Amino acid sequence: MENVRCEGSNICYSDQGKGDVIMLLHGFCGSSSYWEQVIPLLSGNYRVIAPDLRGHGASDAPLGAYSVDQMADDVLSLLNALEISECYLLGHSLGGYITLSFAQRHASRLKGFGLIHSTGYPDSEEAKENRLKSVSKIQNEGIFAFVDELVPGLFARGASPQLLERTKEIGYRTPPQGAVGAAMAMRERPDRRDVISAAALPVLLVAGAEDSKVPADRTFTSDKPNVTQATISGAGHMSMYEAPERLAEIIKDYVHAAVRK
Repeated sequence: MENVRCEGSNICYSDQGKGDVIMLLHGFCGSSSYWEQVIPLLSGNYRVIAPDLRGHGASDAPLGAYSVDQMADDVLSLLNALEISECYLLGHSLGGYITLSFAQRHASRLKGFGLIHSTGYPDSEEAKENRLKSVSKIQNEGIFAFVDELVPGLFARGASPQLLERTKEIGYRTPPQGAVGAAMAMRERPDRRDVISAAALPVLLVAGAEDSKVPADRTFTSDKPNVTQATISGAGHMSMYEAPERLAEIIKDYVHAAVRK
């Protein structure tokens, strides 16, 4: 892992391979380690950068509520620090919300963008209430108890215990204040379906056939010609672990098609 200081905050990141840049943004209570099985499958063809988002992994975790826009600006600062003019930005879950904010406000820095088990919809009122319950659990019972409850529901039925344990290990490293800040960022995010429908850039939308967190119909909100839709059979919310070869193949096909255009 490498480290840069962006706007007064330390951002840690993985940087592997050469070629067109693909930046991968992980989900809530994850880290760049979420991509540990996918990066080796991509880095032979592309330069793959995977940061630990604000409040996660080894990056700084300031106190207080975060915003999705603020987290997207961290990504912009990282691109600037690395002197990268353009990239393909792909976000998983929380990372997808950040990707949409970035695409809306910094499209000139993108060659394309995509959502992996994510959505342009905002939180429903029920989901907003559940964010507050998550914050309460983290504050009252700690990050270990929260992650133990969170992780099983991310996977399709029958996921191996080893995958669940690995995902928990990563989640346990989330600073509690980072998890709280990010939960509030997700709660307050706006509806950004129009970012997908109005995009001129190549867009990738990936859903898990067995994803109970973000069902396919909440991911596939546009079927314009520039939008590539892909469903991964047998996967829940965590195809980077459940089907890493298939996910990497989808990403490669998407970037290859985008480059040809």
